[in-house]
Amino acid sequence: MGFTTFNDMLRRTAWRLPDHTFLTWTDRNRSITYAQGVEQSGWIAGALASLGVGKGDRVGIFAHNGLDYVLAMLGAWRLGAISTHISVLQAHNLAYYVNDSTPKVLIYTGDKHDVVAAQRPNMPSVQHYVCFDGAKEGAQAWDPLLKARLNPPPDTTDAMDGAHLSYTSGSSGPPKGALLAHGFVARATHCIAERIGLSSDDVSLGPTSLASSYHLVANLLPGMHRGVAIGVMTKWDQAVAWDDMQRRGVTVMVGNPLLFTDVLSECRKRAAKPAALRVLLSGGAPVPPDIKRAFVSEFGIFVAESFGMSELGGFVALGFPRREPESRIFAIGPTLPDREVRIVDENDVELPSDQPGQIIIRDGYMLRYWNMPERTAEALRDGWLHTGDMGVMDAEGYISMLGRWSERIISEGKIIFPRPIEEALLRHPAVRYACVVGKPDPVKGEIVKGIVELYADKQATPEDLLSHCRSQLGPASLALVEIIPEMPMTPTGKIGRADLQRREREA
Repeated sequence: MGFTTFNDMLRRTAWRLPDHTFLTWTDRNRSITYAQGVEQSGWIAGALASLGVGKGDRVGIFAHNGLDYVLAMLGAWRLGAISTHISVLQAHNLAYYVNDSTPKVLIYTGDKHDVVAAQRPNMPSVQHYVCFDGAKEGAQAWDPLLKARLNPPPDTTDAMDGAHLSYTSGSSGPPKGALLAHGFVARATHCIAERIGLSSDDVSLGPTSLASSYHLVANLLPGMHRGVAIGVMTKWDQAVAWDDMQRRGVTVMVGNPLLFTDVLSECRKRAAKPAALRVLLSGGAPVPPDIKRAFVSEFGIFVAESFGMSELGGFVALGFPRREPESRIFAIGPTLPDREVRIVDENDVELPSDQPGQIIIRDGYMLRYWNMPERTAEALRDGWLHTGDMGVMDAEGYISMLGRWSERIISEGKIIFPRPIEEALLRHPAVRYACVVGKPDPVKGEIVKGIVELYADKQATPEDLLSHCRSQLGPASLALVEIIPEMPMTPTGKIGRADLQRREREA
């Protein structure tokens, strides 16, 4: 097929740039070169093979970001094994993810030992436990495995072999593990690297969790394609991040709107940006328009917004790192060339440009949902991935999102999507985050409710926000507004819409 594997990507870059910095763990100031990345990931592959891991087996990783985390992934991939990343924020659901993916080996961080130990009787597939932070009761230490320098078996991994189980957020039922293949994701991340304009002169910072496929497709894999000096960060601190970006000459930061709000605050506090920073790659949630405008006008930094999903191993659409017309301030960006994207009606008939419908995708998506053949068949129909996301494509291929079909609000028989109302609320200077949900109503079925979090230094009343929104979208756009102190967030940095919807139903 002409596609490559993740480890081939690393080897090819190491051939070109053996002594170039590959990965920096900013919290501990530890770095390795591309040549060292190939060598050390090979040793980890040898160590995992000695524990019985082979092609198609799963390796679970339940840990904070770090250099060793990336080596564990690369070691598993070198064997043709499938990495399963479990967010540390999902500690209460650890057994669910382990029993769904059935890894032979579970690698974890020392501060999660008590969680792992308590759940060990409920995770029968795990034959070996490995702790990054030294030997623990029932677990061997990571460092001796690395220092043993065991040679891996021959690499038989193919581009269409599974590489990673990317779990969905679970907003519409139990989280689903989307099995992503090496080749499709390699091709997707090559396109992402091109769209952002990455080269070996670039230096990145990625503070978002490696447990999310977003970090892989936005920071790690595009960087590996182009020889970027990639940075990963364990603990978010805006001042520390600003200092790191200044010290290392970071040109590209990969994050989400929450982190970028903090970065903007820090830049304003210091009256300067990190000197080399040129682009922010954002995902997980809509970027408030004032944030986009402020970065460009005050600091000359462009925000490239993305839209993706666990089932893709890439993006449906991604903005360019450049100034766009004000008319496109709410658009994500154009589609990418690694897959075909259409907007269709309820009968899968393609709609004209600027008409709202469901986004469907052909080519370059997951192999299947893990252990869920019925859900796979439901999502992959007639060669197209049916995303359940509603959007609009303009004549230039730019995608604007309306929201998921499951997010629709039905009021007096009329279908309303939350995204345009959320964007209107975000235009108010006091609004940091906005989520619009349906509030059950005995007469109308549902009424449209906006839930917002304000900036710490700004003030507004619900009446102010209602008036603001209605002035832009009309009197029927929004029925009421609630201001909450802190917006619930998912482990991947998205607004916890499902939590807010549940809250309204239970109320």
